[in-house]
Amino acid sequence: MKILLGCLLFVNVVCFLLFALDKRKAQRNQRRIAEKTLHLVTLPGAALGAWAAILLLQHKNSKAAFWGVTLALTLLQGAVLYFTWPSFQALF
Repeated sequence: MKILLGCLLFVNVVCFLLFALDKRKAQRNQRRIAEKTLHLVTLPGAALGAWAAILLLQHKNSKAAFWGVTLALTLLQGAVLYFTWPSFQALF
């Protein structure tokens, strides 16, 4: 369980940092990180990191389409957690 939580923390930190890097590149008019890449990084359990970056850094917060995909990924991750949680509890 500690390994899983450690992996989730790592993925969320990486996701947040990628959003921060994209924000910095946007401010400097440099080549940006593709939205598809940001969504792919969000996919393996990093919804909290993505939302933290969106809200704290105010990055991508005015793009409804981006919010929609991020919300869908968040709901997907919630559903996976809901249905797999009993399996994790059975291990411990």
